[in-house]
Amino acid sequence: MNKIKQNIAQVALVVRDYDEAISFYVSSLGFTLIEDTDLGDGKRWVIVSPTGSTGTALLLAKADGEEQLAAVGNQAGGRVFLFLQTDNFWRDYHSMADKGVSFCETPREEVYGTVVVFEDLYGNQWDLVERKNA
Repeated sequence: MNKIKQNIAQVALVVRDYDEAISFYVSSLGFTLIEDTDLGDGKRWVIVSPTGSTGTALLLAKADGEEQLAAVGNQAGGRVFLFLQTDNFWRDYHSMADKGVSFCETPREEVYGTVVVFEDLYGNQWDLVERKNA
């Protein structure tokens, strides 16, 4: 019997501008720019990923039209949208704070690990989390 193997390769994140989004994710969060391919007509295939990650990456998709522009920064309706898991919470928290990342709260200890909510450059909420026993 053939085993099915699937994974989520990318999650599309609607952004206002490719270059400002790349700058934030690479400079402020320390992500790696995986690909930036010009597709013509002002469109690009832009993929960023947390450094060292072998999992899901972000596809930065420039908003096209008013409806998509309205979704920038609110892709999850005001809830935490994405979860950035780390092997060293305090290293990443301090690095992000030093680079001006906006945190919505102070870090806290939960039964599952250390966590803090932060916002990306558009206001999407993320969890930075170091899981216990991960």
